[in-house]
Amino acid sequence: MSRTYTPKEIAKHDHEKDLWIVYKDGVYDITKFVKEHPGGEEVLVNLGGKDATTCFDEVGHTTEAVQLRETYKIGTMVVSSPEETLSSTAVQDTTIDDDNWEYEPPKYESSGYLPVFIAAGAVVYAYIFYYFFYT
Repeated sequence: MSRTYTPKEIAKHDHEKDLWIVYKDGVYDITKFVKEHPGGEEVLVNLGGKDATTCFDEVGHTTEAVQLRETYKIGTMVVSSPEETLSSTAVQDTTIDDDNWEYEPPKYESSGYLPVFIAAGAVVYAYIFYYFFYT
């Protein structure tokens, strides 16, 4: 039988050295995984003690990531009353609007030296080729 946790209990585990998240109704202790997370530690720490379902689903994790997530499951969340929800016990970051954003490709400033370096490399390569094969 799986252990059950209340939103209030889960919300206490919100820092790097003691980090729990909720996915759907599952509770996951990801303390040992936070340093290994390919997406960086910050995203997990920001979700500590909170419901990470939307974030996890929107990122589009691989099958391996889903299987790995399940190895950290420690129980399920139970809500005894409608007022007791995870969102009411854990303040979520509202500075990022996940629904209204647009991708902006990285902006590179061309220095103009790239063609010069390519041309110089071609000349050096041609000289080396000539030196080794025609002398």
